[in-house]
Amino acid sequence: MSRPTSTYRVQLTPDFGFAEVAEIAGQLRDLGVSHVYLSPVLQATPESRHGYDVTDHSRIREEFGGATGFREMAQQLAAHDLGIVLDIVPNHMNTVNAAFWSVLKDGPESRYASWFDIDWTDGTVALPVIGDDVRPVVDGDVLRYHEHAYPHPGHYRLVDWREGPGYRRFFDVSSLIGLRVEDEAVMFATHEVIFWLLDEGLVDGLRVDHPDGLADPRGYLERLRERTGGAWTVVEKILIGPERLPADWACDGTTGYDVLNRVNGLFVDPQGKEPLVELFTRLTGQPADYRPVMARAKREVLDLFFGAEVDRLARITSCAPDAVRELLAAMPVYRAYVVPGEPPPPESVEIVERAAATCSPAVRPLVQEVLYGSAESIVRFQQACGAVMAKGVEDTALYRWFPLACLNEVGGEPDVFGIPVEEFHDFCGRMWPYTMTTLSTHDTKRSEDVRARLSVLAEMPGEWAAAVAEWSAQVSFDPHLDYLAWQNLMAAWPISAERFTDYLLKAAREAKTAISWVDPDPAYERRLRAFAEAAVRLPVGGFTERIDPYAMANSLGAKLVQLMMPGVPDVYQGNETTDFSLVDPDNRRPVTYPRKPETAWDSAKLLVTTQALRLRRRLDGDAAYLPLRAEGERAGHVIAFARGDRPQAVAVATRLPVRLAATGWGATTLTLPPGNWRDLLTGGRHSGRIPLAHLLGQYPVALLERHDL
Repeated sequence: MSRPTSTYRVQLTPDFGFAEVAEIAGQLRDLGVSHVYLSPVLQATPESRHGYDVTDHSRIREEFGGATGFREMAQQLAAHDLGIVLDIVPNHMNTVNAAFWSVLKDGPESRYASWFDIDWTDGTVALPVIGDDVRPVVDGDVLRYHEHAYPHPGHYRLVDWREGPGYRRFFDVSSLIGLRVEDEAVMFATHEVIFWLLDEGLVDGLRVDHPDGLADPRGYLERLRERTGGAWTVVEKILIGPERLPADWACDGTTGYDVLNRVNGLFVDPQGKEPLVELFTRLTGQPADYRPVMARAKREVLDLFFGAEVDRLARITSCAPDAVRELLAAMPVYRAYVVPGEPPPPESVEIVERAAATCSPAVRPLVQEVLYGSAESIVRFQQACGAVMAKGVEDTALYRWFPLACLNEVGGEPDVFGIPVEEFHDFCGRMWPYTMTTLSTHDTKRSEDVRARLSVLAEMPGEWAAAVAEWSAQVSFDPHLDYLAWQNLMAAWPISAERFTDYLLKAAREAKTAISWVDPDPAYERRLRAFAEAAVRLPVGGFTERIDPYAMANSLGAKLVQLMMPGVPDVYQGNETTDFSLVDPDNRRPVTYPRKPETAWDSAKLLVTTQALRLRRRLDGDAAYLPLRAEGERAGHVIAFARGDRPQAVAVATRLPVRLAATGWGATTLTLPPGNWRDLLTGGRHSGRIPLAHLLGQYPVALLERHDL
């Protein structure tokens, strides 16, 4: 079982299955990746474009080619020296499945009753589907209501769709029911195919979706590691600010959002914060402080979506529902890592106490319960925290407060402009050596190259403000949305009216200030479409073209840093060249292979990606990280580091290119580690102390490999 040196994420769809992945094996091998990282492969709902709605854990998805197609793909990949990493979904599955049907039919007596996290308080399962005056119809042994079908007779009750279900779900998605993988029998039943693929050597590693939803993430990962024989495993864990992955989790690290936000911060000028926040508040009427916006958004989603979860927590903790809402809204992270039966770690106590300090005294009894109370009190609170953070922050607050939208990323803090180079070096020095690193995923709010363009705005806020004023004078719509629209239109340019409209509709629904997914307004949506169609006809592309030389520097710099820093770098499909996608489903559009460069930016990015990935295959995975520091007046405009105890590689990237363009590098130099070095991008040879004007004369980045004679 081989550990990856790098991965390439592929989104499987009914149109792009195992046979299509096999066809691009040679291209991926030439790119330099060691493993293909596949989206979920188990049987899901037929129309699913993502695969996280599994319906049958015993089958590999037929639309992709089934078990036979998977084996043939694996053989083809292996012939090109490529392994496979799988994305697995232990937390939940779609409610339309045979096991849950059995539970609805037979209640607690069903052989599958232990599979699902169900509230059996009144002996039935509440199903929130009723939405109008239409009555359910009995059709033989099936009860039908619109598109829904349930066994009849059954051990359940239909309730209003606005009510929470009688089971734990994935966030607020009632069609995804929580699994009890803390039960060893349930875990093995739902992982049988995954374990078979690992046992046969067809799969080398795993990406675990949403561990925060699990009752016991640490225990689950321990059992997983024991059963898989230590296969490389990373978890989709969102870490906020200085938060770190628990050291006792049996995995190799995260899927890289912590890295993404820090790499992104390297290329954002902190001097842009004050003027951009002023521009944002003036245009939108939002406050200058993000934190109250976030707190309000979390309180709103608690009222909108999580009534059932709040009531259940209130009941099992014997605390008032208002106290539960207050503490959940105040929690600053997705999980506090308290384990029932064990003293809570000091950092967990600090997190909860810090949240409670911002609340009324009424939460004190609840604090005791979630830290030292029953197993159910502790676990339910932990599981609710992640859902509230995801819906309140990722899917609400980040669509309301956006002075610089490249900062509004999963796990990001939109009021934190930039990260000092020294802080980045310190972070890299503490990284787990085989954690995943990334810049774009199927869940990012914007692709890496969209963020690269947006980062430039922090260096030229005055010019940006003038451009926005010019466009707004010609087309305007909703002050809560317009400024977000201008940022994304410019950064995703060129973009069709259809794609732009779809993005704005999603942004408006997530913001929930005028419309939402559950509260549409056809008249508002018609005006939004008209605004989008008019906006794409404006000469926004002229501004984009003006900043693209700087955006290209940011893009190449971020790519090189991510590919060469500690960890296992992932390339999201198509991002070996430029990609200007917005949030899903825009970033899950089909990718054309082979990737043919169409611009100088494309060519440079493909060159950087290819050379870095190939070098990573020659570099020890746990190679040491050595910060390099430039000397001279422009030293702050470079990030540089070496890899290896006797350094084998050096990466150098330009930062804040707009301000640098006004002065040039001057006499700023970088001293390389001892030895002779060849630039894999230009072929140039270097040693000793080098002027950065020379080293970075052709590209804004340099990738050096030791070539001692």
